[in-house]
Parts: sequence; structure tokens; C-alpha cells
Amino acid sequence: MTPRAYQYYEAGRRRPDYETLVAIADYLDVTTDYLLGRTDLPG
Repeated sequence: MTPRAYQYYEAGRRRPDYETLVAIADYLDVTTDYLLGRTDLPG
């Protein structure tokens, strides 16, 4: 993933596809629900 793509995700200018969302969650060791704001519990 490029830094620019990550910046777009953070800024809300783009949304990651499913595979990218899972990869980000794995890298950060959190659940996808946490990344999506569906829970406050990271793991």
C-alpha cells in the first residue's frame, strides 16, 4: 500500500476494498469492526 492510498483512506476520500480492509486490520492487530467504528474494542 502506498502512503498516498493510506492518506486517502484516513481522509475519507477513498474506501478500501474488502481485502485491503482485512490486511490493514491484520497489520494493526485489530478487528475490522474496530476499523469500521462498529465497536470500541480493538481486539
